[in-house]
Amino acid sequence: MGSPEVSARDSDDRPGNGAPVEVRNAHRRFGDRPALQGVDLRLRRAEIYGMLGPNGAGKTTLVRAICGRLALDSGSVRITGADPRREPTVRRQLGIVPQEIALYLELTVGENLEILGRLAGVARRDLAASVDSALRWTGLEDRRRDRVSTLSGGMQRRLNIAAGTLHGPEVLLLDEPTVGVDPAAREKIHELLRDLRDRGLAILLTTHDLEQAESLSDRIGILVNGRIRAEGSPESLVRSAFGDARELIVSLSLDPDDRGRAALQREGLTAAREDRIWTGALDGGFESLSELGRRLSESGLKVGEVRVREPGLRGVFFRTAGEELDE
Repeated sequence: MGSPEVSARDSDDRPGNGAPVEVRNAHRRFGDRPALQGVDLRLRRAEIYGMLGPNGAGKTTLVRAICGRLALDSGSVRITGADPRREPTVRRQLGIVPQEIALYLELTVGENLEILGRLAGVARRDLAASVDSALRWTGLEDRRRDRVSTLSGGMQRRLNIAAGTLHGPEVLLLDEPTVGVDPAAREKIHELLRDLRDRGLAILLTTHDLEQAESLSDRIGILVNGRIRAEGSPESLVRSAFGDARELIVSLSLDPDDRGRAALQREGLTAAREDRIWTGALDGGFESLSELGRRLSESGLKVGEVRVREPGLRGVFFRTAGEELDE
């Protein structure tokens, strides 16, 4: 693949060993709407960083700034120490895999890699070996002469990742890399991303798939209203949000009115994507559930179901994003 050979989990916190991506105090507005409000992000080598956030949180703006395609109002972006807008050659250290398939569907698998490899700057003398290596790595050797339009969705996404890393970048940016693929294809893509991380790439993954983020990411940032509201490993985020408590899920039979919403919020509950599902922490024992149900009923709420489960990233996300969720 031509990826830089850096040992897995090589620390970027040592003196003189700068992070491949550093965003400092990034601000950007579009008219009266702030998209980024003081974002700091440090992406390390040999890690997968999952970026979560509701629609409109600023994820796309942040990625465009990292790519050098968007100027910040203030703050800075550095890719391997250089400004990607002022020094366009540094963009060659970036690999980009968009959500939409970025391939020539009527060309063959091999032709796509040859063309996209040349466009990414792979030297002519290295191109054939790089293509051969990419086909072996993705398990697409037998499909070299097949048109991309004949591949399954999972195969096309694997090929998209190969095309985005053929030139051996230090940083890989991915947007929803497993949309529309079945579970087996999804796991194969996860294997490729873990392998790239273990080769030393710094990977920024933007996704709405909370399960994917939790299983893949070494660190996670939750971006809300242009600010990173929470950051850390999945385990540390869950610990910080819930401590030793369990996650409480309250399902309502009817949408709550203002009085009901206020009662739910007094109980420390947050709406989870829709007004009928609320989540929070259960600090007491199970015996406290009946008292909780009584208080909610007295507030005019129609409680359909109350569940308790071990907390995970989903609960952290809903508690952090809160009212900004619009799906």
